[in-house]
Amino acid sequence: MTETTGATAPMRKFINDPEAFVDELVEGLVLAHPQRLRRLADEPRGVVRADGDFAGRVAIATGGGSGHLPLFVGYVGRGLADGCSVGNLFASPSSDQMLGVTQAIDGGEGVLYLYGNYGGDRLNFDLAADLAAAEGIRVATVRAADDVASAPPERASSRRGVAGIYFGYRIAGACAATGADLDTVAATAGRALERTRSMGVAVSSCILPTVGRPNFEVPAGEMEIGMGLHGEPGVRRGPLLGADDVGAELAGRILDDFAFDGPQEVAVLVNGLGATPAEELLLIYRSVHAVLAAAGHRVHRVLVGEYATSLEMAGASVSILQLDDELRGLLDADADPPITMAG
Repeated sequence: MTETTGATAPMRKFINDPEAFVDELVEGLVLAHPQRLRRLADEPRGVVRADGDFAGRVAIATGGGSGHLPLFVGYVGRGLADGCSVGNLFASPSSDQMLGVTQAIDGGEGVLYLYGNYGGDRLNFDLAADLAAAEGIRVATVRAADDVASAPPERASSRRGVAGIYFGYRIAGACAATGADLDTVAATAGRALERTRSMGVAVSSCILPTVGRPNFEVPAGEMEIGMGLHGEPGVRRGPLLGADDVGAELAGRILDDFAFDGPQEVAVLVNGLGATPAEELLLIYRSVHAVLAAAGHRVHRVLVGEYATSLEMAGASVSILQLDDELRGLLDADADPPITMAG
């Protein structure tokens, strides 16, 4: 265990060399799941499905910064992503890593890039797509941009991607499994993410092992609504409210953004950011459910747990997907669970 004293709080973590943190966690993850994952020999931060089941269908590649498990590498599995390039803590992986993953999983039908809408990821994934195209590998791109706190509706394409990307993985993976072509898989996953909205709340920061101090400070007894996974500023800071009020505010802001013209069928994900007990997440869902029921919406599927974390950040987010007949069927298709939640 390593303990260092930062400017405001001690760092108490079970780590070794902070600079080796990401490589060691990838190694540990693959060692823990050898039937599911393998590392690429020439790109050890490239992780792909161990079964090599890529031929004859569209493959799905993802990637992003470490520190958000099960995002992103924890979604490599059947019915989800086929490969992932792993970046440093809160930092994009390189285009070379992404290209290596793309080459490893291409089964001749093209590769869908599915990742969060962040500047470094966009730059490096786009470069990897160009490099792949030069080798004859067709690539399509879908970005998650579900965080309603990060930009207004008229600039929805610039929003951050957060926990709602889970719905993108499930829909894309299920669609690819049907044998659909690359354009269809990309369009279907894109439609699912366009119909997804998320918003979060935080009460305390994480501490990056390579930094040794909290990313930000929230005073005791306060919370910040709309804060991002990396500590990006939210929409308001105020007194810490009870679970009913928190759930109602998050769900209310999401529904306002949707501006539904009547009752809808939805899927709901209540996500823990790393240090929030499951019991508290269930209390938040109880409140979200009440808001949806009062508005006449029907909940088809509920997911409660850790789907996109920020190390030990204390907080939660709510994601809502507006379903239709096709998306409902794809969401219900069989798939592996996120790897940190697998039995």
